[in-house]
Formats: sequence, structure tokens, C-alpha cells
Amino acid sequence: MMEWIIGNMAPLMFGALVLFLLFGYPVAFALAANGIVFGLLGIELGLLQPALFQALPERIFGIMANDTLLAIPFFTFMGLVLERSGMAEDLLDTIGQLFGPMRGGLAYAVIFVGALLAATTGVVAASVISMGLISLPIMLRYGYDKRLASGVIAASGTLAQIIPPSLVLIIMADQLGKSVGDMYEGAMIPGLILTGLYVGYVAVLTIIKPNAAPALPPEARSLRGAKLLLRVLTTLVPPLVLIFLVLGTIFLGIATPTEGGAMGAAGALILAVARKRLSWKLLRQAMETTGKLSSFVVFILVGSTVFGLVFRAVNGDLWVEHLLLSLPGGQLGFLIVVNILVFLLAFFLDFFELSFIIVPLLAPVADKLGIDLIWFGVLLGVNMQTSFMHPPFGFALFYLRSVAPASIKTTDIYWGAIPFVCIQILMVAIIIIFPGVVSYGDEAQREAARLERSGEGPAPIDLNTLMQDDANEGSKQQDPSADLLKNLQGEK
Repeated sequence: MMEWIIGNMAPLMFGALVLFLLFGYPVAFALAANGIVFGLLGIELGLLQPALFQALPERIFGIMANDTLLAIPFFTFMGLVLERSGMAEDLLDTIGQLFGPMRGGLAYAVIFVGALLAATTGVVAASVISMGLISLPIMLRYGYDKRLASGVIAASGTLAQIIPPSLVLIIMADQLGKSVGDMYEGAMIPGLILTGLYVGYVAVLTIIKPNAAPALPPEARSLRGAKLLLRVLTTLVPPLVLIFLVLGTIFLGIATPTEGGAMGAAGALILAVARKRLSWKLLRQAMETTGKLSSFVVFILVGSTVFGLVFRAVNGDLWVEHLLLSLPGGQLGFLIVVNILVFLLAFFLDFFELSFIIVPLLAPVADKLGIDLIWFGVLLGVNMQTSFMHPPFGFALFYLRSVAPASIKTTDIYWGAIPFVCIQILMVAIIIIFPGVVSYGDEAQREAARLERSGEGPAPIDLNTLMQDDANEGSKQQDPSADLLKNLQGEK
């Protein structure tokens, strides 16, 4: 029995973690407890050495000293200040006036505002709740289908998952050991394509079912001409400037993601002051929520570090690697199985948990298969976006349910979300079929990285082989560099 336990320590450890999570234990403590319990069991069975746990303090201090994670509180604070200063309300009103004469105009407004909020806030809860409070009653008042209205609001809110400055992309970059700036740049085009797919779905639906999303009546369009133009300039320009201040400086290499987040937080405060909506109450709420979310992330990261240390010590990484490398179909087979696995796990886990538990296990295998890790991270980010949308545990659905009027049933919200989940799955397929949509950095840099992963790059120079080949050939035209290498080795 003991021999069987020793031989299957890794799958037992992973199974115990899944069991803890299914029982509803907090993720951070479930991870840490599993790591400690199985670490002590491994020491008792003679599989591990007690010195293993001496590595934990250094790892925990490494998490605390990680500059990349500083971007999380900055972007969270920026988003909360903007959301509480009424920017979402102003944007929805302005863009709703612009698209009002069109069928589905309010739905288009919600999608575009969702994309703008995603690029300025990066917080799903803030986007869904603010748009649910502001736009859902208006859409219902003017005869919008309940399922369409619910689905559009929930889906556009989850764009904050994939459009920078997304929090999940920061964590993904940290777990993959890659640049946050590259991850942001790679996710930008897929995020915009996904926004376009949402718009396309609404456009098709308005053709098939015109009554599902009627145009606003003339009396509801209070702004016209110069007044509408002035409102557009005063409402849309400041957020766009803030987006460039944050993302533009990161993409141009002027600022790091942490510095960009700090500038964004300062810009959000300036906008709130300009709107005369900055107050001590707003600041206190934003700082409290930022502190809670940042602590939540750090605790999960510490727990995952404890789990990861012991899991690797019992060769869990080799077990996962062998399991996934033996899949038929090479890269494509791996990607299909991994995306199905992440999609199913997203029914029960949110993106933080998936990022800290699953991504560290998948990344080494993807790297061995020659898959670009930035591309892989963006792909998983789009897939994890479904964790906010599909029943029964989609957090975006819960956020919307908390602010939706009693006339909207929970089943309406669930059924309204399903078409947008299908669109997100379609986006996953598009990224796999057309990998070029994830574009980042310099073309030469990406090609060099691809050659290095595939083993097609320049082979390392072996001095002994070089000199031996040169002597065998007896060439009259000696290579000066080879002669120099010979002389140097001879001097030794």
C-alpha cells in the first residue's frame, strides 16, 4: 500500500486539491494545506527531505518583492475610481444618443462602452454592475428582449478580461514568466475582434428579429447637432487620452506596466476631480476594495507556491508533462484537450484560481511543444473569459442578477449569456486557426523566438568539433577565428 502511495503521490495530491475545491474551501488555504500535508506525508514516507520546506520563506519573500504584481492594485484602483466617478453613466448616455436611431443602438452602445471601460478599468465587476444599473432599465423600457439585454451587458462586461489592462493578463504573464507589455500587446487585436463579433451578433439578430432590439423613439434622443458633438468630445476624449496614457506608453516602451498603472491611477483621480466627483468616501471605498483584491491575489499566490513546491518535489510536473505529451495530434491535440479542460474547469473555478493552479502545470508542456507562451497565454485568457459567463457559477451573471429588476428572471440571464459563450468559444477557435491575430513585439524578435523553440536556430559552437573538422579537412584557407580559438585553447 505504501509503495502504491509513493508511486502515485502526484495524482493523489492533485485529486485531493480538486476535492477540497469542490467542498468549497477557500482556494488559497486549500492550496497551502494540500502542499503542507502532502509534504509532511512525503517526509514521513522517506520520499522527501525535511530541508524542502526551507525553500518556502525565500519563495514567499520573492512574491512580496515581485514588481510585476504592483500593477494589480494600480489598475484596480484606477478602475474603481473611474467607475465610481460616473464615467460609465456619461459614456452610456452619450453613445446611446449616437446609436439611438439604429435598431439595436442601445446594445451597440453597451458593447462599445464595455470595450472602453475594459480599456480603462480592467475590472469585470465594475463594468457589469455599472452597466446593469444604468442601461438595463432603459433597454427594458424601450422594448428590448430581456435575454438579449442581459446577455449583452454580461458579455460586454467580461471584455475587461481580455482587453488590456486586464488583471488576468498580468497574472498570466507572471505565471508564464513573460512580459506584461507583450501580453497586453498580444491580447489587443483578439479583444477588438471579440468586440466586433458581439456587434455582428447583435446586427444579425436585429435583422432576424427586429422587435428584439428596436430603435429609440425620437423623443428619447434629446441631444442633436452641435450639442451632441460637444457631448461626444467632452465625454469620449478624456477616457481615450487615459487609454493612450496607460496602454500607449506601455506598447511604445516608454513605461513599464507598473508605471503605466501608476499613471492611470493618477489620471483617474484627475478625471474625478475634473468632474467634481472626487470625495473622501469614494477614495476610501476604492482603497478598501483595492486592498482586499490585492490581498486576495497575494494569498492565492502564496498558497500556490506552497502547493507547487511540494508538487514538483514529488515529480508532479513530470507526471503532468508525460500525461499531456502522450496525447495524439501533437500541438493541435494538446491545444484541443487543454482548452476543453480549461472550459470545463471554468464551470467551477474563476480565472484567478485557474491562473494559479492550471497555468503553471500547462506552461512547461506548451514550451516543450514549441508553442509561443505569449500566444498560449492570450488563448487561455480568452478561454477563461467564459468562466464569467457560463452557468451555473458565472460571476458576471451573479453581478447582473444582483442589480437586475425583478422582471428579469435568472433563467433569462442564463439563456441570454449562452450565445455570447458560443462567440467566445468561436474566438478560441479563431486564435488557434489564425495564430497571427496574436501579434506582439518586433517581427524579427518573434521569428527568433520561434526558431529557438523549434530548435531550428543556429546550433551552438562546439570548439573541439570545430578544430577537429578543420584539421581533418586540411584546408589551405584557414579561418582566423578558428586559429585564434586553437591558440587560446593551446595556451590553457
